[in-house]
Amino acid sequence: MIRVLIVDDQSLIREGLRMMLGIYDNIFVVDEAINGKEAIEALKYKEVDLILMDIRMPIMNGVEATKIIKENYPDIKILILTTFNEDEYIFEGLKNGADGYLLKDISSQELVGSIETVYKGNVLLQPDVAKRILGSIGNNRTIQNNRNEDIFKDLTKKEYEISLLIGEGKSNKEIAKTLYIAEGTVKNHITKILDKLDLRDRTQLALLIKDGKSYD
Repeated sequence: MIRVLIVDDQSLIREGLRMMLGIYDNIFVVDEAINGKEAIEALKYKEVDLILMDIRMPIMNGVEATKIIKENYPDIKILILTTFNEDEYIFEGLKNGADGYLLKDISSQELVGSIETVYKGNVLLQPDVAKRILGSIGNNRTIQNNRNEDIFKDLTKKEYEISLLIGEGKSNKEIAKTLYIAEGTVKNHITKILDKLDLRDRTQLALLIKDGKSYD
């Protein structure tokens, strides 16, 4: 059972999401919140596995809430709810530790599939928006449309293989099984990869790998 917290300032959206999710046996909506501040407060009293987080809300928006929640509850998965005209908010949310995003017009089947994907430890990225925010990833690094610089040149072949699998949304366990190595070894490699590429987390790496070059 995946315990979900719905965070949105529009009652119609919250009610619709609750109804959509209510028909699935493996998902249980534990609570609702109308802004980021209420969501943080709810986590003090509720057991939550995953949060469906709106972006634009009064008092505290989803980007701010994501940062605070991830700092205090790193194991809770966060899926940001967004629309295509909010690229800046999407990037900031991902940078703050969000595990992916969803469009608000997503179908119930796609919604549940996305929740299950992120709950398993995978990263959920929408290709079109991912391309539009690639230029903002990394500290002082220009990567958008830059095909002349091999940004992965400092990675070993194994590190690049792991990066590709992260780009496909694979969890550490799935990567370990694919490459026939220990899960702890995968974690160590990812730490080195993030350090070499000057990235904050695997979500940024997944975004980056989608626009990178192949390993020579």
